Amino acid sequence: MPRFAANLTMLFNEAPFLDRFALAAKAGFEGVEYLFPYEFEKIALRSALDRYGLTQVLHNLPAGDWARGERGIAILPDRIDEFRRGVASAIDYARALDCKQVNCLVGIAPDGVPDSVLRTTLVANLRLAASELGKEGIRLLIEPINRFDIPGFYLNTVGQAAAIIEEVGSDNLYIQYDLYHQQRTEGELIGAYKRYSDRIAHIQLADNPGRNEPGTGEINYPFVYDALKAAGYEGWIGCEYKPRTTTAEGLGWLGAERKRNQSADIIKIRS
Repeated sequence: MPRFAANLTMLFNEAPFLDRFALAAKAGFEGVEYLFPYEFEKIALRSALDRYGLTQVLHNLPAGDWARGERGIAILPDRIDEFRRGVASAIDYARALDCKQVNCLVGIAPDGVPDSVLRTTLVANLRLAASELGKEGIRLLIEPINRFDIPGFYLNTVGQAAAIIEEVGSDNLYIQYDLYHQQRTEGELIGAYKRYSDRIAHIQLADNPGRNEPGTGEINYPFVYDALKAAGYEGWIGCEYKPRTTTAEGLGWLGAERKRNQSADIIKIRS
């Protein structure tokens, strides 16, 4: 059975944020992730994790002014000091929450700034962040995002992310592989995973089109789960999708996957 983590930014948002931990645990999730912890007290988040026996799988670095459309600042040469402060904040929260992975949204390329400047800034920022996080035993991830959902986002493909990682030259920089974004951009979900599996540390899912629950679109998720397992993936899979109705009503896919795995285990025992 894959290890699924509920993304509390997108799931259970019928309830106030701090109440979502209980709902995730009740639904059978053992891990959680979410975009940003910074508006909440660390002690409140830690208490929720401990009370419901949940693992904090991942959160993001601060990503600028989200409400105004910013999606990361790592490429912006005039925001380097802010980026560094964000690294310190991310480490502070990760320590408190025992979170071993932090994702960096690199940002939307601004008009009028040469690509060489953006790339140089990004590489330097990632090198620093990977080093600082590594001292605490925390992985730094970068995430390719499809160009349709966020036009102008600087990283669109897994290959681009891998090239950045090579240029940074850190053994503490990995890829967050979102199957929804990969399907929107290139497809070939398993082939791409196999090519870059040595640098993929975390996977997220949603179906396409719509970014809704598994089973609502074109992706054959049972096949994907089996193929990822066969390829050696043992990490978490973050459920970062938009429920079509309520979260609870849309969790049939999770129960079906549990039953499928139980049936497979019974067959193995009998054979």
